Amino acid sequence: MYNTSIKVLVSDDTYEFGIKIADFLSTRGIYAYTRKKDAEIIMESVLHDKPDVVICDLDLPQYDALLLYKKLGSMGIDLPKLIVVSQIANSFVKRWALENGASAFLPAGSEAYEILQAVFSCFETEEATSDDALEAMTTEAIRRLGVPAHIKGYSYLRTAIMNAVRDSHLMDSITKLLYPTVAETYNTTSTRVERAIRHAISCAWDRGGSESFCSFFGYDTSVYPARPTNSEFIALVTDKLRLRLKTVS
Repeated sequence: MYNTSIKVLVSDDTYEFGIKIADFLSTRGIYAYTRKKDAEIIMESVLHDKPDVVICDLDLPQYDALLLYKKLGSMGIDLPKLIVVSQIANSFVKRWALENGASAFLPAGSEAYEILQAVFSCFETEEATSDDALEAMTTEAIRRLGVPAHIKGYSYLRTAIMNAVRDSHLMDSITKLLYPTVAETYNTTSTRVERAIRHAISCAWDRGGSESFCSFFGYDTSVYPARPTNSEFIALVTDKLRLRLKTVS
């Protein structure tokens, strides 16, 4: 369940980033709004709108986000959490940002679900953050891969991937361990789970083919010229999400 009490200021009013991110957060039950990428406008919004989180580019026209945060702190107000986004994403800049007030640091171009996870990480326990972020990340991944949301295999596949991320041992035997776990969740049989997931992957493959699939995972199309098996598909998505979770946390 998403926390509808969180208010997020996205300090960018362009469609390419700010509006797109605010819309995505809104679909996940978060109140999000945008303001122009301007230090004075952001400061005014923090003082009057009192957001819980500010998502802000490190480099602002007047001065950087960390100096802005320091100025707000000197006013004796309850400071919002600060998520810094930066074009320069090396370990030094990240450490500098986190040591000077930022609650989270993200490289420019981060996916919307990574930003969602950063928002959750500002407030919730590690376990709750991981669960909410994992669900959002898994949903986003299978949608981008073209799995139709209206078919039964969509839910089965999403649950299978989330379970595999949480417990890597389930991938040791997808037939004897993973499918029964999913089947128990939906009060069905392992055979039906396997069949529905295979159908979901087949639909996704028919929609985008090798080019779409390999583009998502960063492979050359020669790596997967034919539709991957259930276990290959789940393993690939699971590994990608595990890396995403480690990168953002």
